[in-house]
Amino acid sequence: MENSNFLWGNSVSSMQTEGAWDKDGKGPSVYDIRKATPETSDWKDGIDEYHRYEEDFDLMKNAGMNCYRFQVSWSRVIPTGDGSINQKGLDYYERFVDELLKRDMIPVICLYHFDMPLALAKKYNGFVNDHVRNAFVRFSKIVIDKLASKVKYWIPFNEQNCTMFEEGFQNSGYLQGDKTIEDQYKIATNSLIAYAEVADYVHKFDGLQIGGMVAYQEMYPNSTKPQDVMVTRKANEFINNDFLSFFATEKRSAEVIRYMKNNGMSTLVHKLNQVTEKLTNIKSDFLAFSYYYSLVIDSTRIQQDVAPNYYMSQGKVLNSNLKTSEYGWQIDADGFRNSITEMSDRFGLPIFSVENGIGAKEEWDGQNQIDDDYRIQYHKEHIQAMKNAVQIDGAQVMGYLGWGLIDIPSSAGNMEKRYGLVYVNRGNHELRDLRRVPKKSYYWFKKMIAQEKF
Repeated sequence: MENSNFLWGNSVSSMQTEGAWDKDGKGPSVYDIRKATPETSDWKDGIDEYHRYEEDFDLMKNAGMNCYRFQVSWSRVIPTGDGSINQKGLDYYERFVDELLKRDMIPVICLYHFDMPLALAKKYNGFVNDHVRNAFVRFSKIVIDKLASKVKYWIPFNEQNCTMFEEGFQNSGYLQGDKTIEDQYKIATNSLIAYAEVADYVHKFDGLQIGGMVAYQEMYPNSTKPQDVMVTRKANEFINNDFLSFFATEKRSAEVIRYMKNNGMSTLVHKLNQVTEKLTNIKSDFLAFSYYYSLVIDSTRIQQDVAPNYYMSQGKVLNSNLKTSEYGWQIDADGFRNSITEMSDRFGLPIFSVENGIGAKEEWDGQNQIDDDYRIQYHKEHIQAMKNAVQIDGAQVMGYLGWGLIDIPSSAGNMEKRYGLVYVNRGNHELRDLRRVPKKSYYWFKKMIAQEKF
């Protein structure tokens, strides 16, 4: 698995890291108005990376990392989402990238990580509306034009297949409505049109690469009953392979298209085809994915006549053969290997693991190092599984980025659910001093990278 260009690093989103929610001309996003709860923080401060990014870059560089996937905040660049450009926002990201490059770290830019500009969510209800799709494409082109000479790798949407299950409504800026299946598929279709237009634009620049990204869900049938096997296969097709197929082949799954046509959504199929037929180069150069756990599907739990993209959430049951984290996520390194190999075999593109990690409650006493052996074990098992996918299965893998290798609020806003190799001294309701403190896993990761030959 020797590869001097292998990407080791960290992956984050802007709303979980930057803070500075109202500084230097930034407009509000849908996250900025969410209030703290007894179990979560608000989104106004993150870990204040807006002011501390050089310190964080130094920590990553010292650990041997050579890559950072981060998100450009749409409302920092265009405060209303579809209006005038905030030059201070654009200039901030150029400085951000320059500091990475000074440290010989490769920037990977994600253009959308769920923080829809509030103005677009309120006026148009997010990606269910074509205007918002077009506004996103405009924003993307502005950022690409600014940074194309410095950033090689681009990911339009974080976990784009989430638009096909329940989280897709919240993640797309959908503030009102009945959450119908038709609206779900409108959101998904608009995201794919936007991906295609951004991909085609990226490929107009020499040397740039783009990758579609999914939250890969490794699924097992609950039994050998044919019905369990069938619903698991269908869930996998609708949740994983549909978008991956589009990224790799420019065509959605035939099974998904048939479902859409059978359920009164032929116009959405036609709408996507009309766009892709006019574009010349939308195929992904690599496939990016997040992976945290696997799940089991029990067909008896699924309601009759429900759309197959909801089979996963309705049919999910615990796997008695796996250990479970304190947050209910089942640890399955073999599932990680299977995911990598399946994607590589099926689509023939380099695979980029851009999120992988384990969340846990941790407390720092102000002096002693946090001994997070469970995190070391998690990453050790998953990295070995990745190596097995390459060395035994023949998979193409271009990199491994851990999720939040510096502590950040979780996707639900819980700062106490920590994923990092580096502790950040803040809680849900106390900012404290935001001091960065390497954990035991930080030093293990540093040693591991130095010894591995990728």
